[in-house]
Amino acid sequence: MAFYRQDPEMAFCLKGLLDRFEKDGHPNLQNNIAITWIRYKNKTPSPFNGYGTGWNSNRTYYPASVVKIVYALATQIWIKEGLIIDSEELKRALYEMIANSNNDATSYILDLLTGTTSGPSLNEERYKAWEIQRNLINNWLGKLQWPEIKNWNCSQKTWNEGPFGREKDFYGPNNENRNRMTTDGTARFFESLMTNQMLSIVESDNLKEVFNRSLDLFIRKQNPENQVDGFLGEGIPLASKIWSKAGLMSEVRHDVAWWEAPNKKPMLVVVFTTGDNLVKNQYLLPALSSELNKLAI
Repeated sequence: MAFYRQDPEMAFCLKGLLDRFEKDGHPNLQNNIAITWIRYKNKTPSPFNGYGTGWNSNRTYYPASVVKIVYALATQIWIKEGLIIDSEELKRALYEMIANSNNDATSYILDLLTGTTSGPSLNEERYKAWEIQRNLINNWLGKLQWPEIKNWNCSQKTWNEGPFGREKDFYGPNNENRNRMTTDGTARFFESLMTNQMLSIVESDNLKEVFNRSLDLFIRKQNPENQVDGFLGEGIPLASKIWSKAGLMSEVRHDVAWWEAPNKKPMLVVVFTTGDNLVKNQYLLPALSSELNKLAI
């Protein structure tokens, strides 16, 4: 059973949208996109209270920077359990990792969470010990026993160019150990943040703040990498509130967004796309969020 209730009408609407977009200049779209779309009946929803639908929502994709959502939540859990110590430097890194999608900050946080560091290749014995440590986040995910994340891998850093040394070794000869996530699992993680499921209200509110995006056109113009333009946030009304995390690299264009449009209940949408045409397409995600928002109540 999914963490949200399946809604046949939403499934029908989503399929209709995908059919229309596919005919309107996006060939093979339905094979190269995954979506989880959830609506909530209350202004302050509780966990497992959404109803929605998905498309390829349990298919694994390389998540790019979307994996930073997992690392951000893990950071707060580690602090809560006394596994790491909070500090101003950690707060700065967490902000940079999410607000600006900084890969150096992500590297710092993943090292802190797992007790590992990057560097040259290691001999077999030392590499095995390093590998065990680096998989600490995957071990935590396994203990959650969420069916939506059973095939995930969240153990790799994010890169501007690519891994070297022991990090490259860890990817495997054919990159088979790359990170992988699903839209359903990503939606469950983001819902857990927005509904205070894993953390206290104060802890959740502090973390939510770094995911908050401004829709102000002037502010967006000052920062071309605002994670709004070309993504779901661009397609919703300017008066909306939105919390989101985008992922973009040469192979994928993704977005995770929870928004509250004027006079409407909250909505959570996760979209993963892959392939050269969709990666370069800056109009599809805004068009999709615009259409889905029209269907909100």
